[in-house]
Amino acid sequence: MYANTAHAAYAQNNIGIESPKKLVQMLYEGVLRFNLQAKRSIEANDIEKRGYWINRSCAIFGELINTLDMSQGDISQYLNGLYSYQLQLLSKANFENSAAPLSEVNDVVKGLLEAWREVNTTEQ
Repeated sequence: MYANTAHAAYAQNNIGIESPKKLVQMLYEGVLRFNLQAKRSIEANDIEKRGYWINRSCAIFGELINTLDMSQGDISQYLNGLYSYQLQLLSKANFENSAAPLSEVNDVVKGLLEAWREVNTTEQ
């Protein structure tokens, strides 16, 4: 379910013409945007919107997990575990109505995004 939601969200943004490298970057950026909205919802004590935004971030991690090429070895296994842990943190943020786990997820995603951009800049 989450994978379909993430795919549909980005299909609207002409993702069909984007490269897979750009898609991953957009997914990471989406998590950061959605988590910002979730934090704002926590501050406003808006339970419905908090759940909505956290579920959007979860959908992205579901998509990232589903598209991992597990034949690539250790890096795929590492990312699978890392993404799964981010899902746990998002669930904790939702359950506890706490922004702290969202901040932890954001720190990880910012690092991933920076590394992704660096790798893809040097490959060109």
